[in-house]
Amino acid sequence: MPGPEERQAAGALLAILRERIAREGPLPVDAYVRACLFDPAHGYWSRPETIGKAGDFVTAPEISQVYGELIGLWCAVTWQGMGSPSLLRLVELGPGRGTLMRDALRAARAMPAFLDAARVHLVEVSPALRAVQQRTLASSRQKPASTHASAPHPAAGVDPRLRGDDGPIAWHGSVKEVPEGQAIIIANEFLDALPIRQLVFADGEWRERVVDVDASGRLRLVPGPPTAPPVTGLDAAPAPGTVLEVRAGEDALLAQLALRRQPIAALFLDYGPAGAATGDTLQAVRAHAWADPLAAPGLADLTAHVHFDGLAHKARAAGLAVDGPLTQAEFLGRLGIAERASRLMAANPQQAPGIEAAVQRLLSPTGMGTLFKAMAVRSRSLPPLVPFV
Repeated sequence: MPGPEERQAAGALLAILRERIAREGPLPVDAYVRACLFDPAHGYWSRPETIGKAGDFVTAPEISQVYGELIGLWCAVTWQGMGSPSLLRLVELGPGRGTLMRDALRAARAMPAFLDAARVHLVEVSPALRAVQQRTLASSRQKPASTHASAPHPAAGVDPRLRGDDGPIAWHGSVKEVPEGQAIIIANEFLDALPIRQLVFADGEWRERVVDVDASGRLRLVPGPPTAPPVTGLDAAPAPGTVLEVRAGEDALLAQLALRRQPIAALFLDYGPAGAATGDTLQAVRAHAWADPLAAPGLADLTAHVHFDGLAHKARAAGLAVDGPLTQAEFLGRLGIAERASRLMAANPQQAPGIEAAVQRLLSPTGMGTLFKAMAVRSRSLPPLVPFV
């Protein structure tokens, strides 16, 4: 149950949303999601303790250190495939608590030349999470536990003296702020958090789905004004109530990557179907349980499934090449997760059961192993990326 301060925050944001709807009319779903996540005073990402056992959800890097270590080694191998440039922008979008980057940098010590070239850039809009990431990476020289539990993590602002394992770290509000240079971009559970529009087929036409207020003051989803779907190949007359989700944030991100003057390789790790799909996937998670996305604005994480087929189509249209997708289980398997976990268990026999359980959670065919996918996009001048070929 939310405490008094959280109930007050949820009530404050609800009041703001009601007033905005009364002034502007019902809000498109993307506007509602953006307000819930990014309101500077009451939005979800204004709170620091959202990720981990003590928060609302756990991501793959928090489940096992092996995950971030494999990503770090993937980055080093990809750097070699890019010609081992003397300067590399190593970028993470939405770094969470900084756990993935911490583990990746530690594993990449096996290739000192890669670390000499890498300059770490974290794209994070939340001041609270920046403070967490700063604390995590400032202490990254310390040997971590074999599996991750919840740990504290951003101090607002950026200390220019702060260094990670082996290089300077900079924070940015968007990827377009990252300086030019060959770049590797990591986005783990980033795309699912981009605000989405929803279109619903009602009264024989597509309509914008909007958030309105009912007579009792509760928020509700209703069909809004008619609109044209931005994709082709849809049934001329889908079933009434069919929902189509539109992700303008993906288009904007891919366009920014395509505009970079030097070669880039980007790895997207997220959950959703590999093929095209319709349906309402907007969901809320609070205290590790599903919640109503409209019930307590600002208190729950709001996400939606990534449609990898559509993402690949957009990337190619932007002039980028695409590798994958693979299921998370296949991607991590090809990177050698079993072998790396075995070595970790041999070095930490007392912790072996926990290490094994964490890795199995990442690979489970009924859970993360198949629901989550890995897909890479790259400049067309670069060869196909491992482990996709």
